[in-house]
Amino acid sequence: MHLQLKRLTPFVLLSLTGLRVQGSAIPNQEARYNSVKSTTKVLVLGGGVAGVIAARTLHEQGINDFVLVEARDELGGRLQSTPFGGHVVELGANWIQGTQTGTGPVNPIWALVKKHGLKTHISDFYGSLRTFDETGEGHFVDVFNTAVDNFDEYVNYSGERISQNLVDLTARSTYDFTGKRPRNAHEMAAEYMNFDWEYAQTPPQSSGIATARNSNLTFEPDAGGFSDDNYLSIDQRGYKTFLQQEAKSFLKPKRLRLNTLVKSVEWSASGVKAVFHDRSSISADYAICTFSLGVLKNDDVKFKPDFPDFKAEAIASMTMGTYTKIFLQFPNKFWFDTEFALYADSERGRYPVWQSLDMEGFLPGSGIIFVTVTGDYSERIEALSDEEVKAECMDVLRTMYPNITIPEPLDFKFPRWYNDPLYRGSYSNWPPGFVRQHHDNLRANVERLYFAGEATSQNYYGYLHGAYFEGRDIASTVAKCIQGNNCMLLDRYEEVKNSVPY
Repeated sequence: MHLQLKRLTPFVLLSLTGLRVQGSAIPNQEARYNSVKSTTKVLVLGGGVAGVIAARTLHEQGINDFVLVEARDELGGRLQSTPFGGHVVELGANWIQGTQTGTGPVNPIWALVKKHGLKTHISDFYGSLRTFDETGEGHFVDVFNTAVDNFDEYVNYSGERISQNLVDLTARSTYDFTGKRPRNAHEMAAEYMNFDWEYAQTPPQSSGIATARNSNLTFEPDAGGFSDDNYLSIDQRGYKTFLQQEAKSFLKPKRLRLNTLVKSVEWSASGVKAVFHDRSSISADYAICTFSLGVLKNDDVKFKPDFPDFKAEAIASMTMGTYTKIFLQFPNKFWFDTEFALYADSERGRYPVWQSLDMEGFLPGSGIIFVTVTGDYSERIEALSDEEVKAECMDVLRTMYPNITIPEPLDFKFPRWYNDPLYRGSYSNWPPGFVRQHHDNLRANVERLYFAGEATSQNYYGYLHGAYFEGRDIASTVAKCIQGNNCMLLDRYEEVKNSVPY
């Protein structure tokens, strides 16, 4: 969820000084390949949006000697659909965020969704909301509307800071400096829905400048963004369908290995080798790694040799947020007649944002409602059993509706993204202290191993379209190497230093 901004101050990210390495050529002598036994020219690791679009880009460049490796039994990555209560719901990515304004730039995910005929419905974040607190239904929509305006001011003040060459602040500090600190449960919940519900982490955990820029470049057409629309996928084939159908248009069976879990990746100046848990392996001249930032931050896949310090520091410095949707199905609908409800608890982030799917245009008659938690609270509930989480959700619902006898749900389900070794979270977030040079280093290749995904997108981190653009751009870079056209190292900084000493 993002906000429509009333006005805009353009800005770019602040950069600190560093020792930059740019424009150095990677050895591209075909004779060197002869000493490397390669089973494929390019290895694409991961079958999410970045991986599939990288493979499609190689195909479009005339390079069909590649293999796409995916650990699961289907393509999609964090696009994961599941049967629930006689319907299909989305455990992971769910919205097309930003579509197109007039003849302006089109979100490529929106283009693919339309191409493959997925069913969607626009979400109304502002005009379809009721509010609740620990006394039952409360009436603080006005507080929510103020929080929308607060985010607008937050974005504009971030632009002023960068135009004056001032350092980044945390999002919390940015809010506070503009006099927008929440003082009670209602204000905390309203701020949560405008910030945490989008970035999957709290304002103190987030960069003030980067989050504001990230919002503008997706939702604000005057800044080059798409639009402020958010369309929810309700296609009963699953949101992943657009990606799987796109893959069918070019991906031959011999170029795809499903159910193949990577154990280690060996990289060097002459090639890359992936070793799998079944002890098989594939060697390649180049590889594009699209693993989530969460996987890179953990030891689920071993990279040999270890990454150089510039790369390791960048991976350690960017953060991975967790966004958890908890689904409940009941025999009959007893809840709000709006799309959304906001629950204000004395504990910030405790089961705050509820969304009804039992509505005209969505899944009418389904009896399905879900609540979203994020960040540290997501990690907390993953340490609990399903029954414990269900009991907490029911406690909140019964607090919201003290005069209704609410039955136990017919069905209950939520994902555990934080502890899933294939992802280790939902999507990346730009933290305080993480500067542009760090991000260049996160995106940079190490020899013939390249990286692509939503986290490597400076403009669109956290979004499916960020993964799309990165898969396309990195594959184009690799294609140039293969074709002998200006094979260059991506920008990196051996050291990221302060412009002035502490």
